[in-house]
Amino acid sequence: QVRLVESGGGSVQAGESLRLSCVASGYAFCMGWFRQAPGKEREGVAGIVPGTGRTDYADSVKGRFSISQDKGKNTIYLQINSLKPEDTAMYYCAAGPRCPLLRGGAGLGPPEEYTYWGQGTQVNVSS
Repeated sequence: QVRLVESGGGSVQAGESLRLSCVASGYAFCMGWFRQAPGKEREGVAGIVPGTGRTDYADSVKGRFSISQDKGKNTIYLQINSLKPEDTAMYYCAAGPRCPLLRGGAGLGPPEEYTYWGQGTQVNVSS
């Protein structure tokens, strides 16, 4: 069992930046960030393989989102730059023993691929 705790969300203006954090209670083979806006499905935005540092991103956020880790703190981060109103969503940290981004063409995979989830941190972007 891996417990995930997110933080760092908030209400910002378009163009500003945020850094989200996710602290894990233990090691997870694969970790990622998902987001869910009201009325929309949960979508993956970034993933990382903690053991190798390999990362992947959804096409819609490439260039603005950056995922990183601090192994010593069992923490992953999501740096979000140039925030847009359409980035408004609840952002969730996810982890699991399987890693879709290691499978060619699988991208970040659907939420069902991840076993553990945090409670989410809300990001609101106003124009």
